[in-house]
Amino acid sequence: MLILASASPRRQELLSLITEHFKTEPANIDESIHEPLELYKIPEYLAVRKAEFVHKLHPNDTIIGCDTGVFVDNQMIGKPRSDKAAFEILKMLSGKTHHVITGCAIYKSDRLVRFSQVTEVEFYKLTNAEIEEYIATGEPADKAGAYGIQGKGALLVKRINGDYFNVVGLPVALLNKKLNEI
Repeated sequence: MLILASASPRRQELLSLITEHFKTEPANIDESIHEPLELYKIPEYLAVRKAEFVHKLHPNDTIIGCDTGVFVDNQMIGKPRSDKAAFEILKMLSGKTHHVITGCAIYKSDRLVRFSQVTEVEFYKLTNAEIEEYIATGEPADKAGAYGIQGKGALLVKRINGDYFNVVGLPVALLNKKLNEI
């Protein structure tokens, strides 16, 4: 059985492009980082921890763990905890190019395959009113970087360079290739 170690409806929808035959089991892990890591490796590290957590519960199944991070100005931007935080994040991304990195880990038997996909996203220069209007949609609340490119957040994006689905939260084509390899 294929198990997605995530409760994300976006990831579930994207994984269904590869196969309809999977179940989900969120990995309830502490996402704190307690060891020195290269900044851009954090999503892959968390993806491995999520996959390992679920693999211990289901050692005979194939487990997919994922984590997506937004990076700008040498810092990782998480999910906003308030509308004020969302405003600050979107103001920081305004008029800039940032990187969205999704780390993935596939556990099958005792074999672990780990990889990351990077996509560049450039935002238009946003006015305070545009940011406030977007925050009022409620979309920023549960999304790294305080936006969802698959929703109204698309109106903030000037261009992307790379995999669109990676920005949504799952690099579908690369994941499919890796699954086929193992």
